[in-house]
Amino acid sequence: MPKAKPHTNPDTILKEAMERLDAPARRLFLTRSLSLGGLALLSGCGVTDSRGVEDALARISRFNDRAQAWLFDPKRLAPTYPDSMITRPFPFNAFYGEDRVPRVDAEGYRLEVGGLVADRHAWSLAELNALPQTDQVTRHICVEGWSAIGKWGGVPFSTFLRRVGADLDAKYVGFKCADDYHTSIDMPTALHPQTLLALTYDGETLPARYGFPMKLRMPTKLGYKNPKHVQAIFVTNTYPGGYWEDQGYNWFGGS
Repeated sequence: MPKAKPHTNPDTILKEAMERLDAPARRLFLTRSLSLGGLALLSGCGVTDSRGVEDALARISRFNDRAQAWLFDPKRLAPTYPDSMITRPFPFNAFYGEDRVPRVDAEGYRLEVGGLVADRHAWSLAELNALPQTDQVTRHICVEGWSAIGKWGGVPFSTFLRRVGADLDAKYVGFKCADDYHTSIDMPTALHPQTLLALTYDGETLPARYGFPMKLRMPTKLGYKNPKHVQAIFVTNTYPGGYWEDQGYNWFGGS
């Protein structure tokens, strides 16, 4: 049986690209300015088949990462809100059902720290709670199109990174979690004043459904960049990827 010929009609190729852009993993791409010529220009290759479309979209994603990183202002704060605007109940959100939320033992918990840091000792919850704390009421924005306002409290991540002697000139900070989730962020975002190692929600110990014993809270990033049940943090110059990012989501994932 002869192999099907690849699509060569520009309208067909562009339609396929736009269909893929409609998927959650593609929503952050430059949909409003995308054209077949733009695909070819940004990808540097001919877009004549499904593989070409996929390669072009991947290159657009990398281009988008670089553009977002260039535009990111490490001093610009995300909006904050009064307690009266907190969304109650705050939605549960994960890549699994709420019945599969991991239960982490508080007494035995230790946050592992590795990579380009001077102090690699594992931190207990008591040690983390002894560090300077702050809180924020900020909006969580999901790539699926919904948002909610919550109150998060914890340790400024910049404080923690400096405390462990992290190389602040490194490119990435990666996270591994108790629910097998993993992700990574750029160092400027890690040092942003609103990036928190969140230990509480709405004034109470962080509930399991929201990420106990600790989650990374970043109002400058989309929801999937905010890992829950964090067990390990590492600083590196090697691109670490992430659970959704490895499946096509935009890596920078924020403003």
